[in-house]
Amino acid sequence: MLRGLGRRLLSAQSLRATLDETVPKHQEQVKSLLAQHGTKKIGEVTIAQLVGGARGVKCMLYETSLLDAEEGITFRGHSIPELQQKLPKAPGGAEPLPEGLFWLLLTGQVPSYEQVKGLSQELSARSKLPKHVIEALNAFPKTMHPMTQLSAAVLNLQTESKFSAAYEKGENKKNFWKHYYEDSLDLVAKLPEIAARIYRNSFHGGKGNFVVDEDLDWSAKFAQMLGVTDNPQFTELMRLYLTIHSDHEGGNISAHATHLVGSALSDPYLSFSAGMNGLAGPLHGLANQEVLRWIMNFRDKYGQDLSKEKLVEALWDTLNSGQVIPGYGHAVLRKTDPRYTCQREFALKHLPNDPLFKLVSSMYEVVPGILTEHGKTKNPWPNVDAHSGVLLYHYGMTEANYYTVLFGVSRALGVLSNLVISRYLGLPIERPKSLDSDALIAAAQKL
Repeated sequence: MLRGLGRRLLSAQSLRATLDETVPKHQEQVKSLLAQHGTKKIGEVTIAQLVGGARGVKCMLYETSLLDAEEGITFRGHSIPELQQKLPKAPGGAEPLPEGLFWLLLTGQVPSYEQVKGLSQELSARSKLPKHVIEALNAFPKTMHPMTQLSAAVLNLQTESKFSAAYEKGENKKNFWKHYYEDSLDLVAKLPEIAARIYRNSFHGGKGNFVVDEDLDWSAKFAQMLGVTDNPQFTELMRLYLTIHSDHEGGNISAHATHLVGSALSDPYLSFSAGMNGLAGPLHGLANQEVLRWIMNFRDKYGQDLSKEKLVEALWDTLNSGQVIPGYGHAVLRKTDPRYTCQREFALKHLPNDPLFKLVSSMYEVVPGILTEHGKTKNPWPNVDAHSGVLLYHYGMTEANYYTVLFGVSRALGVLSNLVISRYLGLPIERPKSLDSDALIAAAQKL
């Protein structure tokens, strides 16, 4: 017990020491930016953007990732291929440890293996769930959607918020970020067991092993608690999945909702739950389960060993009947999503003969050309959702309406990191100006 506590304190000091060094520098950088350039304009808003969901409007500071239409996502300036090389891996493992990405997102620095190992131990020491949260999870109806269970469980966990307790005592606002940091690490640490209990309760009668080796890394513990398979490739898949789904700039629904609610000084539990409610939408995180269902329905209708000509014909039948081909296109990207590419590389390495992967791979060869000819999409290339479900299904996780929970566990790394950063930068409450249609028409007529 004492040895575990000592390891916890050592790793906590290591991560906090890094933040204590980087936070003042970052605060000064943003302060100087505002002082020197605060009145300069970086864009204009059209009426179409205002009415159309603020698409492409530059109006948010979000430090942990940046999405480029051509190059895809970068995490603190590092692309996914770069991070697959730079981030530490488990001994004998091929995929980066998500804890390493969490460190990078929080600090802007690529950690060493020893630093990541220490953070893994820190998360393990924080991972025990309160009794009332377990009881709430066990009491949820088995018919309740897994994402509803995730959001509700996080709200139940809010009783443990260190920020809320400190705020009630009149804590100085300069220290808010330190309590957000504590809450965020606690939440990241506890999410794997919450998510695993949701899976076991919903699909396996509540039976599961939630007492696993404390020396395992975050993803390996999660994989064991899920109890899907003992295949070590599944643990590798979890490491890949939890890394690449972690963050995707600040304007997407789950990231923006978390940031927005956090700007009101709602603690990380309340803020993250709000983000998960957005992730549960069919136009956001729920898309991964919808893609898998569509692929399986397509297979059942047309078969899976189609020639290229028959596949093209079947896909045109789909479009001509008024349906879409899900998993293709993106609000920002204008090329193949790098998150799709790294999942494809994983499949080519580990499951090249899987029938569903072969169908997805065949679609990748022809769908972009079909959609380009169809002419109704700006980006005919596949996104992350086009592939993830097939990988999970291969290893035995066949329950598609659970997939977004995995997305949520991963997304915590990005959105909670940014919450901590938002608090140490002292960003204000988010409050854009809205107009009704009459006011907008009047303004437009004066332009």
